[in-house]
Amino acid sequence: MRQFVIDELSPLERDNLDSYLKRSLKPGPMTGIFWLVLPEDLYGPAQRGHDQCGPFYFAVDLGGHRLSIELLARSTSNLHCTCIAYATEEQRQFVLAFIDRMLDEEHIKA
Repeated sequence: MRQFVIDELSPLERDNLDSYLKRSLKPGPMTGIFWLVLPEDLYGPAQRGHDQCGPFYFAVDLGGHRLSIELLARSTSNLHCTCIAYATEEQRQFVLAFIDRMLDEEHIKA
């Protein structure tokens, strides 16, 4: 799986990230999982024309001493469709900007 991982988080950093994610993202189906929703204007070729499969999101997993953000654009309603694809360059930049903003606002040094 292609993903960004931030590890070696202190307990305080982990708690700060948990609070930030709860304030900023849609909760996922399990504790510690969040959905970073992909704006429609950033839909790539794989997502365009698949309105019935959207909205699309990137999974964010906060567990233990690490945070991981997948680079797979997932569908909220369909597990097996061609619209589920790895991030385009623009989508990766969107994810990186989110990570940079989150780490900066929460003063994460890990």
